[in-house]
Amino acid sequence: MRFSRAVRSSKQCLPSPNGLLIATLFHSVVNIRDVRTLDVVKIISLPSDLSGPVYSFQWSPSSLLVLVAVGDQIVVLSAIPDGTFQATIGNAVPPGAKPLAIGFGPVDTEIWVFSSFGLKLTLFDLQTSRGVEINNPKFHTASSACNGLSFRSGSNHLAIMTRAAGRDVISIHDSVSKRILRSWQPDTIDAQGLAWSPDGKWLIVWESESQGHKVIFYTPDGNLFRTWVGPSSPTPECQHYQLGAGVKLVRFSGDARQLAIGDNSRGVYIIDMTSIKESMLLAHPHTIVPRETVQVWQEQVNTLEAASPVHTFIKADQALLPPTRASTDNADTRVGTKSISFDSSSSLVATMMNDSLGTLWIWDTHASELRAVLLFHADIQTVSWHPSCRETLMIRCDGELYSNIVFVWDPLSKGPRTLDFTPQLLQQKASGKSQACWLHMKDTEHPSLFFSDSHSYVLAVIAESVRESVYWEDGWDSEKRQREESPLELVPADITVDNSLSEDEDGHASELEDTFIHKH
Repeated sequence: MRFSRAVRSSKQCLPSPNGLLIATLFHSVVNIRDVRTLDVVKIISLPSDLSGPVYSFQWSPSSLLVLVAVGDQIVVLSAIPDGTFQATIGNAVPPGAKPLAIGFGPVDTEIWVFSSFGLKLTLFDLQTSRGVEINNPKFHTASSACNGLSFRSGSNHLAIMTRAAGRDVISIHDSVSKRILRSWQPDTIDAQGLAWSPDGKWLIVWESESQGHKVIFYTPDGNLFRTWVGPSSPTPECQHYQLGAGVKLVRFSGDARQLAIGDNSRGVYIIDMTSIKESMLLAHPHTIVPRETVQVWQEQVNTLEAASPVHTFIKADQALLPPTRASTDNADTRVGTKSISFDSSSSLVATMMNDSLGTLWIWDTHASELRAVLLFHADIQTVSWHPSCRETLMIRCDGELYSNIVFVWDPLSKGPRTLDFTPQLLQQKASGKSQACWLHMKDTEHPSLFFSDSHSYVLAVIAESVRESVYWEDGWDSEKRQREESPLELVPADITVDNSLSEDEDGHASELEDTFIHKH
């Protein structure tokens, strides 16, 4: 394991999607550092009239731009050292409203904004300085907005769900002009989301869990292909699934060959996307039995021998029950699926159940078998597979004992490895809300992590051997570190307003193919 030096940070700090830059938002500037050297490569001055709460701070998909939404303005700025692009959106929402969800579209020059109360969705084109409004979006909050809109891979067609007169409406829009190409009312009472498959071949819509099991599969031009209405061969435990709650979660695998569906039972159903038929059931047992093919790792926390708690894992050799969540008056006592996530190779899937939030189940989708179970003393907060390194998983837990702790697991490791970032941070203690994520660097041999609290951030390379040099250590000295820690001591870069990008954003397909053209 190798850690970088700690770098001054703020509450708004995150790495770029390509893992090469880190942006930090300070009071009046955005600080951009190169991950390889941790040198400052650009300081961007924010407009002097920018004031108010920070609603959003994020990178564009290509890692060329950063977006800062403060008060009633949205500013988009070039993050690359020689870039000069800058655009400002004023009054993005109606007077008296506030933006609840903001994001980039499939290209850097497209921004979408949901206003409060679900009044409208506005799609801004920064190159043409025009916006398109779509009224009555069904989902508009920060946590649910992405359930209501989806961009198709390759062609960038927009699918969005609206609701009018008590009925769900799905519409598909042109990738450039955003004109409606197809619109229809799905056979749903209260649909909870829609999504394009990663390969763009299917558009799925799933019904509310209160309305039973229903996932509808549409072709790209909006023609109904098939409807999944529950398990074809239910287990004895699930034989009365028609009387219970339905679909809670749907997740595509990265290769688009599988769709996982979680409901309120102890099973996760896998749909084979080549035939749109159920191919397997991942049934979570009530009793975990370690076997040669199933590794079971239990967390041990030692709080006596060291100043800070020591987290280790032992391999279980006897059958055990997964710890259940503490029952409180406000606790959700239902069982069912809490989360589903596929690894980058689509060969492993990690699942969590609502009744045991400290237990992580890892399945082999090729063999349809349980491969590992990880048991923690606290509820699991986040689960994240590495975006390119296959079968490499990061886990974080809730609670003070885990504020600066990250666990990393892979099938060849002897249980989850514990990364304690506390000694590496500037204050060497927990400070504010922390965040951790993978660095998506394609040209490095070992996976890397980004960890930040409200005062500093640290990078870590996960490797069994630390003999090889680490990219951020080259050419660094302590005097240079002290000189760079305060962004206020640096001379801000000159920002020139320019509405052009260095990358070509043209070439989008704008016509939907007709699946049933042979019938015309």
